[in-house]
Amino acid sequence: MKKCTLAVLLLFTFSVAAQKMSKNKKAVIASVEKHKAELIKISDAIWAAAEIAFEESESSKILADYAEKNGMKVERGVANIPTAFTATYGSGKPVISILGEFDALPGISQKASPIKEAYEEGAAGHGCGHNMFGTSSLGAAIAIKEQIEAGKLKGTIKFLGTPAEEKFFAKVWMVEAGLWNDVDVNLSWHPGPEIEADVQSGLSLIDFIVEFEGQAAHASADPWNGRSASDALELYTTGINYYREHILPSSRIHYHIQDGGQVVNVVPDYAKLWVRVRDPKRSKMLPTYERVKEMAEGAAIMADVDYKISLVSGIYEVLVNRSGGAIMQKNLELLGPITYTAEEEAFGKAIQKATKKEEVGMDATIKPLRETLDTPGGGSTDVGDVSWNVPNINLSVTVAPKDTPWHSWAVVACGGMSIGHKGMTYAAKALSMTAVDLFENPKLVNEVKEEFKMRKGDEVYKPMIDGPPPIPVGKN
Repeated sequence: MKKCTLAVLLLFTFSVAAQKMSKNKKAVIASVEKHKAELIKISDAIWAAAEIAFEESESSKILADYAEKNGMKVERGVANIPTAFTATYGSGKPVISILGEFDALPGISQKASPIKEAYEEGAAGHGCGHNMFGTSSLGAAIAIKEQIEAGKLKGTIKFLGTPAEEKFFAKVWMVEAGLWNDVDVNLSWHPGPEIEADVQSGLSLIDFIVEFEGQAAHASADPWNGRSASDALELYTTGINYYREHILPSSRIHYHIQDGGQVVNVVPDYAKLWVRVRDPKRSKMLPTYERVKEMAEGAAIMADVDYKISLVSGIYEVLVNRSGGAIMQKNLELLGPITYTAEEEAFGKAIQKATKKEEVGMDATIKPLRETLDTPGGGSTDVGDVSWNVPNINLSVTVAPKDTPWHSWAVVACGGMSIGHKGMTYAAKALSMTAVDLFENPKLVNEVKEEFKMRKGDEVYKPMIDGPPPIPVGKN
């Protein structure tokens, strides 16, 4: 009885809210519904392809082809990245962009099942929901395109297909290529465990490779003739781990050993590790980065080997825009929460049981606009670099049950079935409705831009890259 009463109340609330919507907002919602079956098909195809950073040939093509099919002007291979593309429609101001990601994570392939079971053993999986991210954002862009085409809105809509967010951070090269130079406001979203206008930042980070080179020798017969690269590696990681006590509580250091030697009876002449430093503020992250680099030299001296440091890339924290968040918040309240079937609730609880979480099911209520934290937890995103070049409005939408471990098989499972499909569709509606506000009301665009200028201040954006994007040889 309680669920029935709640459903009736939600339906009544939504019907009242719908009466307050502009015709253009009703039209973009209708467009998303019209394309819904095709968008689900696209999302599922990208989910099954599950391609990792800079190798998203099929995923990129599926999205770009659909944009082209729907009358958008598509430019492929932008910023010298084979899987990056833009899709544009309209002319003049404002120019509103929507970005979409579509790369997967290695090693977490999973069926659309609440029990851990690989879709393809050892393959990648969409443990961050990017199959829904790119698809939903394109669906929103197409909804706006149709309104511009019908003469209901004036301006330009621009979709940016952005690969390699999980590794390498392609948006940094795309920003450097000027792909947001003509944009007034950018819209983005991310799959999550709840619905909210996201006015939290993230962590800046920098990635670099450290390599040690020494002299190989027989590990038993004449080890005195060897200079061990793995000794340097161990000394280096020991230094990092002792240093953790003395960094800011908000900072993080990670490393992954990629080569520590091949066999036990050879003094290794080569060792390699990937190192990452993070902090909520780029200005505080950089001194830690410099110190960790110096430690590599110290380790090399102690082991009497040579060393080399190579920058991979680095990204900024997200520059929050609360004016934009307030616009998004109003549209979430107009849309109302997502409702789930008994089967979907059971699926969510089964996921929670399998991952040893409290079995409370789905949480798709609309969260209030939170205060922006000075030191947010969580991860990092190259949306940060976009946000330091153009005002950015962020959104989070439920695609998995509460407390689901992110970057895990559990998110992959939800992204390939109706729970993920509902979140994807909802995000497309919220994004397109917010874009309608920006197209219809120049005052809102100006407010968002003024806050962007205020928050950025005198900071001069400097991309943290050195050279072209590291496209894998023979890929794409």
